[in-house]
Parts: sequence; structure tokens; C-alpha cells
Amino acid sequence: MKTTDILIVAAVGAIAFCSCKVTNDPVEKKVESVLKTMSLEEKAGQMVQINLDMVYDQYTQTVITDKLDYFVGEKKIGSFLNVPGGHCPDPAEMTKFISALQQKSMETMGIPTIYGLDMIHGSSYYADATIFPQEVNIAATFNPEFAAAMGKSIGYETRAGMVPWTFSPVMDLSRNAAWPRNWESYGEDPLLQSVMASTETRAIQGEDRNNIDQFHCAVSIKHYLGYGAPATGKDRTPAYIDYPTLREKYFAPFKACIEAGALSLMVNSASINGIPMHANYELLTKWLKEELDWDGMIVTDWADINNLYTREYIAKDKKDAIRIGINAGIDMIMEPYDADATDLICELVREGKIKKSRIDDAVRRILRLKVRLGLFDAPVWDAQQYTEYGCREFADASYRAAVESEVLLKNENKVLPLNRNSRILVTGPNANTMRALNGGWTYSWQGSDNLEYGERFNTILEALQKEFTNVTYIPAISYDEAYGQWQNEFVSSFEPAVAAARNSDVIVVCLGENTYCETPGNIDDINISENQTALVKALSSTGKPIVTILNEGRPRVVREIERLSSAVVDIMLPGNYGADALADLLSGDENFSGKLPFTYPKYPNSIHTYDYKVSENQTTMEGAYNYDAKMDVQWEFGHGLSYSNFEYSDLTVNRTCFKTDDTLEFCVKVRNTSGRSGKESVLLYSSDMVASRVPDVRRLRAFEKVSLEPGEEAVVKLRIPASELAFVGTDCKWTLEEGDFRISAGNQAITIHCNKTKIWEGPNRQ
Repeated sequence: MKTTDILIVAAVGAIAFCSCKVTNDPVEKKVESVLKTMSLEEKAGQMVQINLDMVYDQYTQTVITDKLDYFVGEKKIGSFLNVPGGHCPDPAEMTKFISALQQKSMETMGIPTIYGLDMIHGSSYYADATIFPQEVNIAATFNPEFAAAMGKSIGYETRAGMVPWTFSPVMDLSRNAAWPRNWESYGEDPLLQSVMASTETRAIQGEDRNNIDQFHCAVSIKHYLGYGAPATGKDRTPAYIDYPTLREKYFAPFKACIEAGALSLMVNSASINGIPMHANYELLTKWLKEELDWDGMIVTDWADINNLYTREYIAKDKKDAIRIGINAGIDMIMEPYDADATDLICELVREGKIKKSRIDDAVRRILRLKVRLGLFDAPVWDAQQYTEYGCREFADASYRAAVESEVLLKNENKVLPLNRNSRILVTGPNANTMRALNGGWTYSWQGSDNLEYGERFNTILEALQKEFTNVTYIPAISYDEAYGQWQNEFVSSFEPAVAAARNSDVIVVCLGENTYCETPGNIDDINISENQTALVKALSSTGKPIVTILNEGRPRVVREIERLSSAVVDIMLPGNYGADALADLLSGDENFSGKLPFTYPKYPNSIHTYDYKVSENQTTMEGAYNYDAKMDVQWEFGHGLSYSNFEYSDLTVNRTCFKTDDTLEFCVKVRNTSGRSGKESVLLYSSDMVASRVPDVRRLRAFEKVSLEPGEEAVVKLRIPASELAFVGTDCKWTLEEGDFRISAGNQAITIHCNKTKIWEGPNRQ
């Protein structure tokens, strides 16, 4: 037996106030020298972003000269986004038309344009770039190394197409399981989101945020704030979140990324508590720019400024909407279809409805971003230098991330791993599709181009056929591939699949969802489809063991399917190498180590998160305070099995009585008691025993993933500042109250005591 010491420091944000400015004198001198030469019209143009298709002919793959003259030459537009026709170009095509945009912009104003793309899980809008598992999978690894690897890949490969700005990472706390963008984020917990997103931010941007080199990009963290908790579960619909919770949980990942140097931010398309985020001066200007002392730039989402008058009805027309948004703190308007916003901005300034100082502040922030990216000195660069584009290093990292992200939820009677010579029936709608493995934001917005660009990678069926010797395939259910009908299912007779199952040793049924992104992914029923449930019921009549593979972007209710399954694996959206990873896991060549970064619901009307308020569980009203109380869920946050067994013991702390400025160091022993090597994510939780505001049942405070050989034991040290145990009270102030806290890891728990109350002002706990 070998003993290893491992130390991890939990960091959600600085305890003391820390300026988030990352400026230096040369940057500011350049910004001011450019700003003082600009006309009002030029400033207004810098504040507007246009869709590439407005100046680009996708059939000839050339820029339309007269359109370019109008948008850049006349309207002084300072930013463009998107890919031609919404489909997947190669970097050479991107460099061709971006070079034309830069040439015109520099000739017209001497100011470079800034181009942005949604690179969500790798440089996912480029042909032959490296596609990683989606962020929800990266979260399931509980290993920040993969967030760093993905960020490095995004920065490098996105720059290869002459794009220096990416609308990523996504850090919306996914607090409603029905929400169609769950898979884009790092799950439901603020600490996990903070660690993963800030790690990705640093990897994309590099070490020097004032001088971003040509192998890194600027990030636009999104979507600020509360986007992932719509009351209805529908995309772009209102959320109702009390301000203490908003500040304590939803704000935390954004604060962490800004402190990590994030240079821009995109705004939530919807509203919170009846105030559209694009009109929320309190949250955009006071919380971000003033209280964090942040000098970055705020951009809207797609045409969202218009929603203030077309959907939210707080503005009478577009001009009024622009007035409200810019005065609230918006710096750049993503107005993809026309340039009339530039004229309206000028009118509002001349009428005194927007101060010149606010315009100058917005333009400073935009110019500052361009200076930091080196665009004034090098608006174009050598596209031939990216020799590592699509390299083996990035591909290997993507595969490893897939292996560590796929979660073994159930393994009854150790049906897994499978014998290589087993007779295996593979069935279900997700068995032979690449697009379902990748999800949206992959080669195209809705992921519909996976067939063309992902053909060289393996579907689940293809990977299993390579790994096992006797595989039969009968789909029984397939998805409709007609545009916009992707969630519709075609059902054939189940009898051929049932007959094949009778002659098989094991059934691998691949279920879940087809691709979707944003509003097209809205659903009215979180249950998995009736067709898929019926298929599993029919297969279960054979008495053969069923291994259910869940390939989905959000947790669809599978209560009936689970009880009929001997094993369940949730692979979520594991990317181009996800099927290879699954085959290696099912065969036992690899070992499971993923854990759920969200709570998996058991019933459609019982959706909640792991950190629910103690009073939500009615059993706690009957007697003792049950700190490990569980709602009736299918699987808990942090659940995940392995082929290895891990035993926890001896949880200790350096001080059982502490003050607010102390640092707490917890140690717990973790031992691999099985006969094979494995990895275990050690999750440390706190429970506030009594508080002046109803406490959460528990909160994740630190985590660390350890690798242990058979019989090996590690002493895992998890260090957190005592101030991280504070909460935001009804007065919106951080407070750490005197009293007891219960700390747990695995099956171990201890009680510690805070002996002094402290209240901090503002979100930084000054």
C-alpha cells in the first residue's frame, strides 16, 4: 500500500477587494490617442456588430464590395460575427474574407474590425478543428485540466481562422432541467462553474491579458445573469431569483472569470424579476463595472436590444430601446441585420438622451479590447503558422475528457464490463448518429452538419463493432432529419429487435435526444419519449440484461426505463471521440470516473438542485435535522460509479473553532480497495446548521480528482478560506455567523464552529 498527499485550494473569488482591471499605460495611451480623433459617427459604428452574411456572398465565397463600402465605409461598423450561411468553413475561407474586412476598416478609419464566433466546445464552427465534449461533460470530469485543454485548443484553432474573439465560455448555472441550454454550461453548482469557467478563460486568453498573442483569443463570458433558471424552463423566458441568491450563486462564476481576466461579457437575453437584463443598470454597471472595477466590454446577444420593444415592452421603439440599453451599460449592440442603430445612437447623443461620456466609455472599452488583441499592429496575420491545427495533442485530450466525463449511474450484478465475445444487440435512435454525440454548436448552429463534417468519427454502433466481435444492429426508432423536425421519431416494428434480443447475451439500447440549440430545443415534457420507453419495455420481455445509454443534453426523466435496466450510462454529449470512449469503458479497457454535475430528476414535477433549502424537504419537519436529506431524485448531484471501489476515512480539520479570516484545511483519506486502478473525485460539502436565512441543505466547497492504484491510499487535503462559508443575507450583504457547520466528504463528517460574526459590504466581501 502506498500513501500520497494531495493538496487543493478552493477558490471561488478573492476575499478582499481586488481590482479586475488588467490595464497598463501603453494600452490606455493607445486607446486615448485613437478616441480623441474619432467622430461621433465613428464611435457609433464601433458600438454595432453586424452578421457576416450582410456583406458576404456565400455562393461565390467573396465579400460584396458595395455592401462593404456601405457597412464599413459609410456606417463605420466596427465588428462582425458568424460564419457564412451559418455553416462550417475552413480556416482558409475565414482568413480570406476577414482580410478583406480588415483592409477596408483600416483604410476607412485606421481602426481594425473585431470578429467573433461561438466556439463552445472546441473551435466547433471550423471544418477539421478539434471538437471536445460539451461543457456539461467537462464538468462531469471534475477535472479542471480538461477545461484548460479545451481552452487552449479553442484559443489556438480559432486564431487559425483569423478570428481573435470567441463567445465562450458559457457559465449559466443550469437550475432548471428542462432548459434547452443545460449542456452548454458546467452544471448547476456555482463552485464547479467558477473553477471550470475561470480555468477555460485563462487558457483561451493566455497569461497576459494586456497582450494577447496570435495563439490565444479574447473571451466573451456568457450569459450574464440568471439565464439558466427560467421559471418555465423555456429558452429566453423570465427568471425570478431573489437578489441574495443572485449575488451568492449566479454572480459567482462571472466574478471568478472577471478576476481571471475575462475581457468581455455577453448579456442574458431574458429578464430577471421583471427587468430585462439589457436594461438592468444595477447589474450591468454597478455590480460589474463599478463594484468589480472592471474595464472590459459588454455586448448584447443576437438582436436582443430589439427585444426591449418587440417582446419585453419596456421601450416604445428601437430608438428608445437603444437609449435604455446603452444607458444601462451596454457597450456593443449585436444588430446582425442592419446598421440603423448607428444613426439612432447619434440622434440620441445629439438630443442629450445619452451622454457623450457614456459613449466614450463604451468606445474606450471596445478599443481597449482591440488593442489588447494586437489588432492595431497586426489586423491580419500569417495563417500558415498554425501547424498544430487539428493536432494529435488536442484529439487525445478530447478523448481523455470523454472517458472521464461519461457517468456510470447503475451497474446491477456487475453486468459491466462486457465480455468481448458477448452477443450484443445494439438498438435505439442514438446508436448510429454523430450529431447526437456532439449536440448543437457543432459545425452548424443546430448541429445538423455533423453528417458531412463528422463522418470520419465513430458512432456508438461503429465504435462497438470495432471493440466487440459479435454485434447486431436493429435501430427500431430513428430521428427525422428534415430541417426543423429533428426531434420527431420514426418507429418501426419492435419485433425484429425483440427477436434479435432473444438470441443475444446483452442489449445495448441507445436513447436520448437529437440535436437542438436554444429556442428550438424547448420542450413541454421532460419525460423521455414514449417511443423510447416502449422500446425498452418490449426488450425487457426477453429477460436479457439491458444496458441503457443516455445520450442527451439535459436529464430526461427515465424512471420506468431505469428499473428495467441492469446498467445505465449517461454519456451526455461527449463529442467526436465520445463513442470510442464509451466502447472502451464498456469493455473495461477504461474505467469510469465521471460524476453528475447536476441533479437527475425522477419526476417531471419534482425538479430541484442539490443545494435546496432545508425546509423544502418535508421530512426535516418531523424531527432531527437531516443534513444528508435527499429529495426523491433518480440520481444525486455528484453521483457516479466506477469499476474500482473507494473507501473514505479520517476526515480531519486544522481547527475545529475558527474565525472569519482563518484558512481551513481539511484532510481525508481515500483508499482504492479494489483490484484495478481508478480515479475518484473527492467532493467536500458544508452544511450551515443554523442561520438567519434558511440555509441550503449542503454546498460544494472544494473538489479534487485523485488517481489510485489497487490498494493505494491518498491523504487528500482540501483548503478553503473560512470566509467561503459566508452567505448573502436579505440585506444583500455577505455574512458569516457564529455557529456550527457540518463538513462532509464521502461517508465522513465532522462539525466545526465559527466563533465570530462578520458582515462584509458588497459582492467582494471587503
